[in-house]
Amino acid sequence: MDVSSQINHLPNAMGVAGQMAHAPSSINPGMMDLFTGAHWIIQLIIVGLLVASVWSWTIIINKVYRLRRMNSAADQFEDAFWSGGALDDLYDRIHKNPKDPLSTIFCSAMREWRRTLSKGKMRTNEFRGTLEQRIDRVMQLTLGREMEQLERYMTFLASLGSNGMIVGLFGTVLGIMNSFEAISSQQSANLAVVAPGIAEALFATAIGLVAAIPAAIAFNKISSDLNRYANRLDAFSSEFIAIISRQLEENA
Repeated sequence: MDVSSQINHLPNAMGVAGQMAHAPSSINPGMMDLFTGAHWIIQLIIVGLLVASVWSWTIIINKVYRLRRMNSAADQFEDAFWSGGALDDLYDRIHKNPKDPLSTIFCSAMREWRRTLSKGKMRTNEFRGTLEQRIDRVMQLTLGREMEQLERYMTFLASLGSNGMIVGLFGTVLGIMNSFEAISSQQSANLAVVAPGIAEALFATAIGLVAAIPAAIAFNKISSDLNRYANRLDAFSSEFIAIISRQLEENA
């Protein structure tokens, strides 16, 4: 081939090179392209996982903030409780708007105590013997009710942490099935045929991991903090019932 023919072929070679240079962009789609090109079931799975992830982060942030606020309020209440002041004065200050479960437990016990005093039944041995049990029962019921509210939505975090990745794997299976279906229909195992289905599969898996991992970690951490807080409430209940018991013995 002479020089002139080689020069004539340069434009064609440059055109092919330009097409090859742009080829990777056609087989390397973005996340939105992966989503819009996915099967509708995979799209539904991805949307569901994203919504669950947003909701789980809302729960996590709310729980962390609420626990910090309640521990701070409990510290302030215990400082006032153990300051040596009259418990009746403390009750009068906070009973209309207790700011945390610890204050609520205290108010419920004091309310039962005052109700008994107002009826004048403290003077009888029959009611004095059961008052301590009633106050303890009231505090335990209040503790259980407060912890039930605090533990709300924790089941969702546990479910997402354990099942989010499985749901993502379901989308992975569908994406791989789409790849094999494309191979069967086009009679070709070319990368351009296989890549879209595999990309959908991996994308669904990634979304499942993004939703499941933070939920699992947060569930373990928040559950531990809630157990610690429940132990704090239970310890206060035991200490307060001991104070009530001493007061009853002094009044006997």
